[in-house]
Amino acid sequence: MEITLASLGVLFSGLIAGLFFGFLLRKGHVSRFDVIVGQFKLQDFTVVKIMLTAVVVGSIGVYAMSSFWGVEILHIKPLTVWGNLLGGLIFGVGMALMGLCPGTCVAALGEGTSHAVWGFLGMLVGTWLYALVYDDVKALILDKLTYGKETLPMATNLSPWWFIGGTLVFALILFSLIEKYESTKKS
Repeated sequence: MEITLASLGVLFSGLIAGLFFGFLLRKGHVSRFDVIVGQFKLQDFTVVKIMLTAVVVGSIGVYAMSSFWGVEILHIKPLTVWGNLLGGLIFGVGMALMGLCPGTCVAALGEGTSHAVWGFLGMLVGTWLYALVYDDVKALILDKLTYGKETLPMATNLSPWWFIGGTLVFALILFSLIEKYESTKKS
């Protein structure tokens, strides 16, 4: 692969976006073990608030750039049901064991949290192992029950803005319910 100035620019912009995302994770306290565990125990909803806000704002940004400025930024991957289930299982087990997801693990590592080192090393070893068995996993699991590169707007012939609006309404309702729950818990 030839390294060009354009590819370095893409890598640099990814680095800047990653640093900014990590900074926001840190400022939102979602790189803290107790906040993640509090979410699992339904006692601290910081993670839901931040992640759902990121989904809404991100989807508006992505589709605005695509719709209004013609930026081709949607790199849709094929829907592989078994691959998603297996990946979700591995992700969930790892998050339950560590109390951190990959993004918050790296943010926690950046702030010097010692147990994040083991999570980061686990991610590196897991990535290496997955690379070793990828061809077999692809043939056995990933190529089975696949639906191709299709999104909900494509499948329904509806504008993506309907789904973004629905997600926004869902988020506002959920945030309102969380606020009521948290205020009754404090009383």
